[in-house]
Amino acid sequence: MSKTRLGALLAEHGIAYEHRRELGTPPDMRWLFHAGRLAEATAAYRAHVERETPEAIAELAAELDAAPPTALLCLEADPAGCHRRVITEALRGRRADIEVVDL
Repeated sequence: MSKTRLGALLAEHGIAYEHRRELGTPPDMRWLFHAGRLAEATAAYRAHVERETPEAIAELAAELDAAPPTALLCLEADPAGCHRRVITEALRGRRADIEVVDL
């Protein structure tokens, strides 16, 4: 499903959708996740976030005080095998009070 269609469907139910491109997995790393090379993919994405987008993580962490419950979405079904886990770990590094529930 496209992010445009997803956003429209969520809006019909009063749910806001934000696409945060800077927190997505760069195309040159996606194949590692898809190939099941999780340790390598996670390490590469973690390095990417720390090097290229630390401000995006800091901004998201700061917004959570005033935000409604927030969900991180990905095409991957298992959060242990995708970039969401790295993002939640980075958020917890800035905000130890964050509760993460994998659905």
